[in-house]
Order: sequence, then structure tokens, then C-alpha cells
Amino acid sequence: QFFQENIAFGPPGEVLASKFNRMSLKMIQCVQIMLYLSVLVAFAACNAPPVPLDDIFIEKTFVPEQCVRAVKVGDYVRYHYIGTFPDGKKFDSSYDRGSTYNVFVGKKQLIEGMDKALVGMCVNERSLVKIPPHLAYGKRGYGDIIPADSILHFDVLLLDVWNPEDGVQIKTYHTPSICSRKVEVSDYIRYHYNGTLLDGTLFDSSHTRMRTYDTYVGIGWLIAGMDQGLLGMCVGERRIITMPPSLGYGENGDGSDIPGQASLVFDVILLDLHNPRDGIAVTNQMVPESCTRKSVSGDFVRYHYNGSLLDGTFFDSSYSRNRTYDTYVGKGYVIAGMDEGLIGVCVGEKRTITIPPHLGYGEEGTGSKIPGSAVLVFDIHIIDFHNPSDSTEITVSYKPEECERQTKKGDFVKYHYNASLMDGTSIDSTYNYGKTYNIVLGANQVVPGMEDGLMEMCVGEKRHLVIPPHLGYGERGVIPGSAVLVFDVELVDMEEGLPEGYMFIWNDDVSPDLFAEMDKDKDEQVEPSEFTDYIMRQVNEGKGRLAPGFDPYRIIDNMFSNQDRNGDGKITEAEFKLKADESAAHDEL
Repeated sequence: QFFQENIAFGPPGEVLASKFNRMSLKMIQCVQIMLYLSVLVAFAACNAPPVPLDDIFIEKTFVPEQCVRAVKVGDYVRYHYIGTFPDGKKFDSSYDRGSTYNVFVGKKQLIEGMDKALVGMCVNERSLVKIPPHLAYGKRGYGDIIPADSILHFDVLLLDVWNPEDGVQIKTYHTPSICSRKVEVSDYIRYHYNGTLLDGTLFDSSHTRMRTYDTYVGIGWLIAGMDQGLLGMCVGERRIITMPPSLGYGENGDGSDIPGQASLVFDVILLDLHNPRDGIAVTNQMVPESCTRKSVSGDFVRYHYNGSLLDGTFFDSSYSRNRTYDTYVGKGYVIAGMDEGLIGVCVGEKRTITIPPHLGYGEEGTGSKIPGSAVLVFDIHIIDFHNPSDSTEITVSYKPEECERQTKKGDFVKYHYNASLMDGTSIDSTYNYGKTYNIVLGANQVVPGMEDGLMEMCVGEKRHLVIPPHLGYGERGVIPGSAVLVFDVELVDMEEGLPEGYMFIWNDDVSPDLFAEMDKDKDEQVEPSEFTDYIMRQVNEGKGRLAPGFDPYRIIDNMFSNQDRNGDGKITEAEFKLKADESAAHDEL
């Protein structure tokens, strides 16, 4: 009908000619003849009898992008197949049995055509194989299943291939830039893995359990191929370990996800590594040029740290809390590895301490942040340390040649200071205020360590003081708790104090009519105003001295209260006594 309507000569042909942009009629006739002949050839081909096969015919229906491995003679293969006759009738299928067909290739364990067809196939390749009778079951056929002289078609999917001579194959695809240690026999490691068959079928993964696989290496705790494949790895390294079944789960598989005679592929990342014989490792030490003292057992240490696992996973930091970690060392207050790693450090030192789990948090870890059997890495910075037996450390940096008097308890002193922590952090300075700091020694107006450091100084002398916290601001100071303090002090001036226990002394002999001189209105009692006026007059005239460094009116009020025995606000002659006449010490006349 197509020829009649569109190709034959006549009016339709004229229409066709117009569609070909007025091509010559001769050209159109040539096209018509060619189309007619091609149809005849196609018809003849479709109705021709089949050409007998002389050899196998392979049609590759799927070829993987990467050929993991191609079959060679002598290899052992695992494959699925569907066997049919040319008319499509199925006679056998490995899928129906629920297991692959497993066999050596080229060892006459298969029909000759299949032996030839499997050679050169790649894992995950799928092919349609047509096998002539003389390369299949020939004239005898196969029982009632395959008649004689049958051409067989096999739809084959190759899943696995290995050779009895295969060993473990290792492909490293990431190596860390620093590798200070590699896995050896008897090491204990923590690693993540994805386990697949050679065709990529996943059978297990530590990632899905969100927990590393932890084990000893080289002592038979693992399948032989993994025992071999993990040796020589660095922490952070990634490698693919491929092993034949002889080094995996053998002929029987694992009974569930791993079939018998299966090659195994493990994609591994090593996270941790240690040996039970390991001690702590101290690296990356940065020791200050000046180190006059190193920590010993029993010292109290303040330090900052960043804590991570061996693969760099962060788990804790004192910096994030903006507070040092403060502890005694060598006393069991911290994990054993840190107790050891903090011995022998200098103030200002930085070091990395690597701690194996048996000196850290052991097999159990801490729960969420530190897994069991984890190696710990601490980058620490020593801020300061002291010992509870320490006293104030005094270093004289300058002393004038002439020194008439040295400071003592009760003296009123004026001094400048620069205050800092042991790491050099500035705390305060009197120079910022443009005035001295003034105190009375022995009056508890400064921390005990400063009292000690200012004793027996000369005017103009300079000292460097190191004050332990128990002589400073203690565990809960206004500056960081338990901090060692450093003061650079200069004594600017001093005023001699009074003898201990006195707040007022006479420079001259005491008047025998002292009470009468105070009682200005002669009413035989001394009012507070009379008492105050009299004492201040003695001080102004140089006849007496009040204790320096205190409010004079508060001292006088205290003196009056001590004389006013009955507390009625007045002093009678019967109440009035000089200090020399008292049996008990009072800050009075």
C-alpha cells in the first residue's frame, strides 16, 4: 500500500516530486527502485532458515564502567544464570535455587562453551551467551531436560572471581601527611569499615552501628585476610582490603550475609592505635628559655588543654570554658597518664601528651565523648604551679647603697607595684593610677604574701615577689582561683610605726596633771570633744604620735571608748588610766 500511495508513478509521484523541491523525475525513479529492493531483501532475510552456530556467540548486555577483575583460566567464579532454549523456554536457573553457581573455569567442570564464554568476563558484567550443541551437550543431550543437538542460551551475571594463588590485595587511597606509627602485630586498634562482596553488595558496616570495631591485630582475633590487611596502616589512613575466601569465611560463608566461596572487600579507615605495653608519649615540647623550677609530685598545677582522639576528633577544652583546669599532680586526682605527663613541666611550657587507654579512660571510655579503648591526645599549656609548702619567693632586683632603716611591722609604707600572673598576664599596676599603694605593715591590709615581701625593705629598694595562692587570694580569688601572683614592687617612702599594741605614744614625759589638762571646763569629767581636742593638740605640737596610716579620729574615738569604762560617754578621773598602769593591753593612752 505504501508503494502504491507514495512511490508508484502517477499523480502521487508528482506530488512527491514537488516535495523534493522539483528534483528530476529520473532521480525519483532511482529512489523508488532502491526502496523496493531493500524491502525485498529484508523480507527474504526474515523468512530464511537459521544459520547453524559453529562457535559460541556472546552479546554483552551490560558492561561495568570499571572492570575490577577479568576471568582467566584457572580462576574460581561465582555467577548467576538463566538457561533457555532459542524459543525462550527456560530449562534451568541459579536464581530459582537461591544460590550462585560456583566453579573453576577452564578445568572441564563446565560444558565447553560456558568455559570459553566466562574467560574475559568482568565482575558485574552481564552477557547473553549462545552455545552450539557440539560445545554443549551434543547429540546425547542431558536427560529429560535438554534434548540432543540443542542450542543453549545463557543469561550470565558474573558476581565474583578469585584464584587459589591470590593473597590479600591492598589499595591505599588516602595517606595522612604525618604518620608517626604504623600498625604492628599485637597492637590494639579502633577502625571503621564498610564490608562488601566483590560485586559491591554491602554485607556489614561499622558506620551503621555508629561504633568502631575494636580489636587486637595479628593474634587471630580477626579473619586472616583482615589480620594481614590492617598491618602497616597509619592513623587516618584509608585503604581497600580485598581477600579471597580462603582468607575470609571460606567455603561456608558466615551463614547469613556472606555466601560461601565469596571474595570480601573492606573499605577501612584507621582511627586509633596503641599497644598494651605503651606508656605516655610527650611530644611537641616548647620550653621557655627561663625555667627555674619544674613540677614535682604534690604540686598544684593550673593549665589549659585541648583534648582530642588520635584521629583528631575533639572532645573537650578548658579554653571553651575560659577557665584553667586546676589540680594536684601525682596524687591520683586526674587520669594516670595526665598525672605522669604533668610531672617535670615548667611554667609557660607547652607539650602534647598522648595517653593510651589503660592510662586514660580504659575500655569503657566516658560514654558520649570518649569511646572505650581510645587513645587520648592532650595539647597542654602550663599557666602556673605551686606547692602547699611554698612561701613567698623574694628576689631583690635593686637595693640602694645607703639604707638607714628597714621596714618592720607597724610601719606605714608607700610603694609602687606591677602585678601579673605567672604566664605574664597583667593584673594591675599602681603606675596606671599615678599614685602609690599605702598600707600599714602587719595590719592585714594586703595578702599575707605581700606582707612578707615588704618586710625589711629599704626606701628605694626593688623586689620581685612570687606569692603562692595560699598566701595570696586562695582558691576563689578575685583573680583566677589558685593563681600564683607575681609582683614587682618599689618602696617609695615609709613612716615608722608605733610599738606593737600602741595606737598613740608620747614623745615627751607625760604630764602629771593629764586629766586636769583635758578637763577644760573643770566639771571633773572629760567629754569626747575635750579628749579629741587635747590629743590632736599634742600631736600637732609634736608631744605625741598617733599610729601612721590610720584615720586619726577613729584612733582617738577608740582610745576614748577604752577609757570610758562604763560606756556613759564621759571619762571620770576614776576611769582614767595610762596604758602603763593597765594590767591588760589596750590601744589607749
